[in-house]
This record gives sequence, C-alpha cells and structure tokens, in this order.
Amino acid sequence: MLRYRLLGVRLEGRVFISHKAEIDTTVRDRITIKDGCVITSGVKIVAHDQASYLLRSPQEDDGLGFVTLNENVFVGVNAVILRNVTIGANSIVAAGAVVTKSVPANVIVGGVPAKIIGTVPRRSVPSPEAEKMSPIESAR
Repeated sequence: MLRYRLLGVRLEGRVFISHKAEIDTTVRDRITIKDGCVITSGVKIVAHDQASYLLRSPQEDDGLGFVTLNENVFVGVNAVILRNVTIGANSIVAAGAVVTKSVPANVIVGGVPAKIIGTVPRRSVPSPEAEKMSPIESAR
C-alpha cells in the first residue's frame, strides 16, 4: 500500500490490494480508492489512454482521466477499469469485466463492456459485530 501512496494513488481508509493487481501510477493523483475496497488478483486500473491521440488532437483530449472507487467496492479477478470511471459505493465488479463507464452505487456489473447485471442486496438487520468490521474482515 505504501508503494501506491508514494506513487500518487489516493488510498482513503482501509483497503486491500492484491500484490498481483496493477494500478496506473503514470500521473499522480488520478486514482482514488476509498475505505473498505477490495482489489483482487490481476485487476488493472488505468487513468490514461494514449489511443485518444489517434482520434483527437492532444488539445481536445490529453489522454488523462480519473478513476474513483467509492466505499466498499469489490473488484473481481482480472477486471479492468479504464479512465474517467467512478464506481459507486457498495458495488461489485465481476471477474473479467471491462468497465468503460461510471457505475452507480449498490449494483453488480459484468461483461465486456461492463453492464449492470444485478443489485447488491441490503442487509435487513446487520449484526453489531458486522457493523464494526470492514468488508475485508467480514470476508475472513
């Protein structure tokens, strides 16, 4: 985690990032990962896109963007999250998904490109212990 912080990724609160995940550190302060997020093996998060130069001039699109993962987001194995994407709180990105557009809170997305395939059920009466634990602790 310290490595990503030093390279300019904003990590807020407690997050889990697999050592096999790849987070773009090309430009500082472009990626924000908030409390309770879990990023699994093989995930790629990219905040820039040099292919934009083939379509537009650098004055129209410099190829840079932002990525934000709000609280308690789970990103499955080998998912890819591209620039200019915000993932809403409590959402799940399925394994192998390619996220090209922002995702609302409390949904499950999957596919290429990712689309909403479900909703995250709300707990009717959370236990007092569960309220104190982060998603990382509760998954153990």
